Amino acid sequence: MLDTIILLTGSRDQQLALTELLRAHNPALSFRCAVSMEDLRAIERSVLARSRLLAFTTGVIVPADILQALGHGAYNFHPAPPNYPGWAPAHFAMYDGATRFGATAHVMEARVDCGAIVGVETFDIPAGVDVRGLEQMTFVRLAYLFWRMSRDLACHAGPLPVLPISWSGTRSTKRMYADMCDMPADIDAAEMQRRVSAFHDDFRGIPLTVTVHGTRFQLAVAAGPSAKPLIVEAPALAMAS
Repeated sequence: MLDTIILLTGSRDQQLALTELLRAHNPALSFRCAVSMEDLRAIERSVLARSRLLAFTTGVIVPADILQALGHGAYNFHPAPPNYPGWAPAHFAMYDGATRFGATAHVMEARVDCGAIVGVETFDIPAGVDVRGLEQMTFVRLAYLFWRMSRDLACHAGPLPVLPISWSGTRSTKRMYADMCDMPADIDAAEMQRRVSAFHDDFRGIPLTVTVHGTRFQLAVAAGPSAKPLIVEAPALAMAS
């Protein structure tokens, strides 16, 4: 019997709204909330056996033993369409010049972003949007996807219907992101601009850098809500010296 929902979220302030949405469909549900692996490990096995786990914008990778102990499965809400699995997908979509993006709900497996897909939302990427704007738009669509699926998640104990959609594209990783941010000295102007446009938002703690003669330089970032790296052109640099 499904009597508990385990919410694994990127931050605790997301949990109240998700909890209230699910409770509106099924007032009998109990909830356990988690933001870390330690929180998940603290949940008793007897509770897991009666639970469904829902992961929403979390970086926690749920291990196989917890997934196997869940009595009613686990679903992840991934902030990207099925052709952008992996880490920081919006950044890689910006780098690729993608024109469409979206959100995906899928069965959780021990391997990241590979389980059967049960829900998808897509949208056109507006011209001129930056990576932070794209991530904000994606979060809205991800929240809508959760809302759209919330009744089934709260009320139906069995597996959700699988869509005839498969994952595709390259599964991005933190290492791939770091490699993109570490620019070589001989990078051409067009490639440098692509990387600056896609990866300038370093809130993940991986700044854009360029290595010249064995020395690594970090691009300066202007202050303000739409901060971007400051690129000083050669003539201006010469005048300042």
